[in-house]
Amino acid sequence: MSDTPPSEDLSPDRDADAQRRLVRRQYADIATDDGRTACCSDTTGDGDACCDDSAGTDSERLGYSPDDVEAVTNGADLGLGCGNPKAIADFEPGETVLDMGSGAGFDCFLAAREVGDEGRVIGVDMTPEMIETARGNVAKNDATNVEFRLGEIEHLPVADACVDVVISNCVINLSPAKEQVFGEAFRTLVPGGRLAVSDVVLTASLPDSVETDPDSLAACVAGASTVAATERLLDDAGFVDVRVAPKDESAEFISEWDDERDLSEYAVLASIEAQKPPTEQA
Repeated sequence: MSDTPPSEDLSPDRDADAQRRLVRRQYADIATDDGRTACCSDTTGDGDACCDDSAGTDSERLGYSPDDVEAVTNGADLGLGCGNPKAIADFEPGETVLDMGSGAGFDCFLAAREVGDEGRVIGVDMTPEMIETARGNVAKNDATNVEFRLGEIEHLPVADACVDVVISNCVINLSPAKEQVFGEAFRTLVPGGRLAVSDVVLTASLPDSVETDPDSLAACVAGASTVAATERLLDDAGFVDVRVAPKDESAEFISEWDDERDLSEYAVLASIEAQKPPTEQA
């Protein structure tokens, strides 16, 4: 499935830097159109396990409306998500939004429409090629309230307590340190701020052939956690009102991700929501 060198496979003793290099290389290929099938099976063919050559059709399967797809110019929707964080974020005009792993900017541009000119959207991605692509899409979408910053989601280049909403779409499972990612999200949120994430959760233990497969990591499956483990990570980070809602209807969608096995036997898409506690009253 993959042309990843053996020195950077997903063996149990791999280090975090090797995992980041693997993911960065995969997504750099997607951003530059040099390897758009690097992360997915032939049935999806656009650079990730959740993508499709017809981005609009596939995005609508993930919960985006036709209006959402049409509202953003071509080049921002690479089909790399596994859900629609906008649907659970409840954006309000004037809010500041942070997108962890923003890719080419699709979710950022949708959020920008919701928060309006008085609001602000910050996208963070660790792949320089993705940042370059996203910044090029700003002018195409006339998104003057959107900016993109190069950085790792484990070390967000964002100040403390300055964000109202943190979103992410099929990215957190790429990280070798998810507890640190949730901690960073918590740090950047204002008191009472909220987290709205679309990602993959496990329903059964992965076979070794999936757990050690680089493509499965890039597709947000090999790095996935169970619902209970995800809830525990959020609790440990300090979040309250944690809700992890698996989408059982996603089984048919997930079954298309891999030509060699049915990943819906092990994983399901989920909406993940949580809140930073409000400041205590004096």
